Amino acid sequence: MSYPKRWTALGVLSAAGLMTILDGSIVTVAMPAIQADVGFSAAGLSWMVNAYLIPFGGLLLLAGRLGDLLGRRRMFLAGTAVFTAASLLAGVANGPGLLITARFLQGVGSALASAVVLGILVTLFTDPGERGKAIAIFSFTGAAGASIGQVLGGVLTDALSWPWIFFINVPIGIATIALALVALPADRGAGWSAGTDVLGAVLVTGGLTLGIYTIVTSGPYAWITGTVALALLAGFVIRQATARDPLMPLRILRSRDVTGANLAQMLTVSGMFAFQVLVALHMQNVLGYGALETGLAMLPAAVGIGVVSLFASAPLSARFGARTVLPAGLLMLVAAMALLARVPEHASYVTDLLPVMLLISGGGLVLPALATLGMSGARDDDAGLASGLFNTTQQVGMALGVAVLSTLAATRTGNLLAGGASPAAALTGGYRLAFATSAGLLAAAFLVALIALRRPARIATPERAPA
Repeated sequence: MSYPKRWTALGVLSAAGLMTILDGSIVTVAMPAIQADVGFSAAGLSWMVNAYLIPFGGLLLLAGRLGDLLGRRRMFLAGTAVFTAASLLAGVANGPGLLITARFLQGVGSALASAVVLGILVTLFTDPGERGKAIAIFSFTGAAGASIGQVLGGVLTDALSWPWIFFINVPIGIATIALALVALPADRGAGWSAGTDVLGAVLVTGGLTLGIYTIVTSGPYAWITGTVALALLAGFVIRQATARDPLMPLRILRSRDVTGANLAQMLTVSGMFAFQVLVALHMQNVLGYGALETGLAMLPAAVGIGVVSLFASAPLSARFGARTVLPAGLLMLVAAMALLARVPEHASYVTDLLPVMLLISGGGLVLPALATLGMSGARDDDAGLASGLFNTTQQVGMALGVAVLSTLAATRTGNLLAGGASPAAALTGGYRLAFATSAGLLAAAFLVALIALRRPARIATPERAPA
């Protein structure tokens, strides 16, 4: 029997997801105002992103498994409460240290809540048609939320002040907790007796956290921290293969859908960093747009993603299958990034940028299809783990996008400036290289979708018992 409050529960989970995604993108538009008001150095300002990203990516896998053991509803409520309190702390912060601490706590809260959301969804919606529609609605909050955040960030920063980009989370978080107590089904979880792999938890959390730190900071000792991170993750894999009650049973990786969808997602998210952040920077630093103008210029992308997610994704997936819809959406994203790779210094919004905003609506096909495939190979008792794994690859992809694309853009810009190019021309050249690299990452995701996700994995039939 279907859970009667499942659609209300979907609204609660979507609101929490939107709050998390908004927080990630809303900050990018407000960064110049934060730097001027709080006193961040240029290098220190990057920790507005890094301090959030590191605990978020590092804790997701552990949080997903804890949700399976202790109850996903309990984990969701705890994470939302931590995130809401940290948002209030960020809004009242009057110095870089306190603001970075608040961002770190926001990352912790986001990890606890986000890790179990897909796991809750797939257990609430057992009918394939309803599940596809629910995942499409939830994916809309993630895909469109990034663009909505840039619009909202511009409005709040210009009309009020930057602290309001954090204060807005407080009433949303309180309302989400209140509704979740009513709408989400209580689940006891498997309990600690089902297996608590403490050593595995330490290895994977330390490895992911240190790995993401290495990627996003790229300091002079990155090779040391990177080597330690790889050693910890290798130790985690060995531990999972030998432990009696592993934190992440390796059987989950035997599903081609799970591994293929996670790999495709990592590449997609890495490539889409160029659109989510670098396009906004190009508009402000090269074209002279203000924060509000930048947000409004991104609005067609948010609307397009929303329309496709809500009205096209589920029907198309039901008719043609997620395996067919996914490559089509990825092709639209590749085309968008290829257009940006040729953007001129004095770009026209209508002819050079608006077509990109419209093609980005392909994200409304990609993210629901990836979520469907990424969760399809998980057993019910592994749903929280599969959700945590899916969100982990998303955050690792984001970290890779931050590190690779921003570094390429900055290096290319520096070389052009040294060669005598004007600041605007140098910035444009740097961004164009990042956009071209983004197109390559998305093309790689397209190939993964064609090769690893080309047909349903054959379900093995049980062996006949001996007579």
